Amino acid sequence: MEPVVKTLDKNRFNALSGLSRSPAASYISEELGWYSNEDETVIGVVLRDIIDNDFAGVILAQDEGGRFRAFDVKSSLINEEEARNWLQRAIKLHTSAGVRIYPQGDETRGPDLFTPLLPPERLHPNFIHLVNDTTLLPAREIICRMMPHYCDVDGNFVEQFQSTGFDARLWELYNFAYISEEELYLVRNHTAPDFLVSKYGKTVAIEAVIVGRKKDNPPKYFKPLRQKSPEEILEAHKDMIPIRFGSPLYTKLKKRYWDLTHVKGNPLVFAIADFHDDQSMLWTSTALINYLYGVRHEFYYDENGQLVILPIKIDTHKVGEKEIPSGFFNQPEAEHVSAILFSASGTISKFNRIGRQAGFYDPAVIMIRLGMCHNHDPNAALPIEFKYIVDENCNETWAEGLSMYHNPNAIYPVPEELFPSIAHHHFQEGQIVSHLPEFHPYASVTINIRKRLE
Repeated sequence: MEPVVKTLDKNRFNALSGLSRSPAASYISEELGWYSNEDETVIGVVLRDIIDNDFAGVILAQDEGGRFRAFDVKSSLINEEEARNWLQRAIKLHTSAGVRIYPQGDETRGPDLFTPLLPPERLHPNFIHLVNDTTLLPAREIICRMMPHYCDVDGNFVEQFQSTGFDARLWELYNFAYISEEELYLVRNHTAPDFLVSKYGKTVAIEAVIVGRKKDNPPKYFKPLRQKSPEEILEAHKDMIPIRFGSPLYTKLKKRYWDLTHVKGNPLVFAIADFHDDQSMLWTSTALINYLYGVRHEFYYDENGQLVILPIKIDTHKVGEKEIPSGFFNQPEAEHVSAILFSASGTISKFNRIGRQAGFYDPAVIMIRLGMCHNHDPNAALPIEFKYIVDENCNETWAEGLSMYHNPNAIYPVPEELFPSIAHHHFQEGQIVSHLPEFHPYASVTINIRKRLE
């Protein structure tokens, strides 16, 4: 029986082999179509050479380490149809030959995240939830396809992911996914900072860090979450949350990464996420901005109905006996930190949505996303709501919801052109000036509903 060739959408192809794509590929080619055999062991892409305006087909299969890599290429084809016909014939040929693994002389393997290394009592509740909950199948699938490409430079990634460091390691994995999607060259030859990325002859060092949980506050599964009132959130924004963000950022500042040979002379970015409580990332971003710049903003509408924003300087934050100065970017030696990268979306729900839109799912589960996104009306003071069903028609990116807060005092500012897909925020004359994507979510929740199958 002749092998079947099926069409893939870009999300599926990216899930299978996107991390194999060189950042240089987009300089010289445009991807026109993606295909595979029935069990997706042999896949292919049709390309247009944007320099010579001819066409090519590339066939990929997994190497010894589970990474899809090219092993058959046909170039200089005269049109897309010829390239597509060659590609489909080649997929059938290699499938008939029984190709499933195509050795390339590289037996290195990425970490195996989901085989427990520790006794059950030491496993993190979030890890147990990820492994066993069928609604998280898309997240498991997308992570499994990422790991062959991941380099564990510390040697303890798996142990920490499964135990005390689950949130921190998940945030690190999210940053890895974003960096790859942004088509940045990535070097991981050093234990710190976590990522050294480059493009256009420019290099940026990125160190990932989180606001972690206290030991007496474990995740709450199968228990109703108490929603904070607006008044409670405003009160927490004044002092408690800035101090929470300030502690890990100050600890990282004291590491003096800028003195390292491979960092010296380049921008340094701290990528931070808030995991201090269940769903805390949904409401703490404003407090981070206030703390970074030492300014909070109030607004009102004047007699003409025009929005007026007032900056109000913050001197300190105090909770009990602990008091810290506001304005992280104004602290001694903070000029060596070029920017802070933040997202409220670097969670397991993000991985679940990316996996679902790539076609990994349990048919019994409906996934719904709802949240708040930026309102581009210049006279709007508040975000707007959004909601949609997550399926193969969605095109969420890893970059979506990610913000970079630039340090106005930075010795080495971050070039925005290296990170074109995210939101950028600058502090100018007491105001936050933002360059935002068309769709920029501030926070969202993902609801998984199990339906009854007939």
